[in-house]
Amino acid sequence: MKQLAAILPAILYTIIAAGQSKPVVAGQSTSFSVSGWWNSPSAPFSPVVEQSDAITFRVKAPAASKVALLFGEWNVRPQAMTKDTGGVWSITIPPVEPGIYSYKFQMDGNDAVDLHNPVVKSGTEVYGSIVEVPGRTPRFDEIRDVPHGALTTLRYFSKTLNRTRAVVVYTPPQYDRRRDERFPVLYLRHGGGDNETSWTQPAGRADVILENLLAEKKAVPMLIVMSNGLVDGTWASGSTKEGMEKLEHELTDEVMPLVEKTFRTKNDRLSRAITGLSMGGGQAYVMGLRNIGRFAWIGEFSSGLLSDGGFDINERAPGIFNDSVRINTALRLLWIGCGKDDPRFPGHSKLADGLSQKGIHHVVYNVPGGHEWLVWRQELERFMQYLFNYRV
Repeated sequence: MKQLAAILPAILYTIIAAGQSKPVVAGQSTSFSVSGWWNSPSAPFSPVVEQSDAITFRVKAPAASKVALLFGEWNVRPQAMTKDTGGVWSITIPPVEPGIYSYKFQMDGNDAVDLHNPVVKSGTEVYGSIVEVPGRTPRFDEIRDVPHGALTTLRYFSKTLNRTRAVVVYTPPQYDRRRDERFPVLYLRHGGGDNETSWTQPAGRADVILENLLAEKKAVPMLIVMSNGLVDGTWASGSTKEGMEKLEHELTDEVMPLVEKTFRTKNDRLSRAITGLSMGGGQAYVMGLRNIGRFAWIGEFSSGLLSDGGFDINERAPGIFNDSVRINTALRLLWIGCGKDDPRFPGHSKLADGLSQKGIHHVVYNVPGGHEWLVWRQELERFMQYLFNYRV
């Protein structure tokens, strides 16, 4: 023991020395300091939402000769920015209505996101940055102090498409509190440039919208299932007859069984709904009508496919509207919605007129706006209030 005590200091010194270039000598000064770590944080650089709801945007681009702001999603016009002596370009836009807005910069003709803002809209690519203007009273799509649910991502190997895929599932706050209860399910489809995460990104807010409705007792607690609606990564692949049939098989034979095995779901047709936006709206409409034995609640928002004057539902779902009594008995809801400024709007109006002529019961809900998330958040908020025997 005396021998061990004698050599122990030498062993410890060897171990310490092996982990550093030079031994630390007691009393030796060091230039490293954390004294500035607890100073007040610097003011935000970009974007800055003013109390008036005006917004200031800035970007550092000293070498650029021309910089513009592209604000919004629809009918976007470049707004020239001004450069200061330090190479910072800036612009303050007039007050806007509380809401969620997309934007990006255009520098010498090249688009760029705001590197000082980590909140972006992404899907098959990164589309732009996101800025949010809070409401004086909280908006329907604003995160509030209400009970919150959970998002779960499930990965699975799709035999239909021969690749690993993912599905995002939202469970409401009631799911964990009522462990002896099963819940209805909304299958929610995304648009052509999006993916399975898009409806829960800041631009979509499907989970937030439902939580606010639940807190106000305006909707039934439900799961939201968001799977990928692309076959080969292009939007067109999700709209062709062949592509849609593959996605239908994946949904009914792989996604739905996976969800129903993993979560406590009600598995009857009256407890299943399907809807979506743009490309996903066409998918939901066609897949739902082809599977009225599985879905009693069907909707679509701003589908380009259904707005095409040459589209014939009989090509995808032969004879589906030949018997109005049968379809009206089977469906609790058939929803048609579009932005009034969207080029697809006339086609939607024609679609709704055609349903009326055939005696098919349906709900039309159109809102101001173009082909943009501003419209689709409003469509979803209203649609969910109709589901599963809850009447607005």
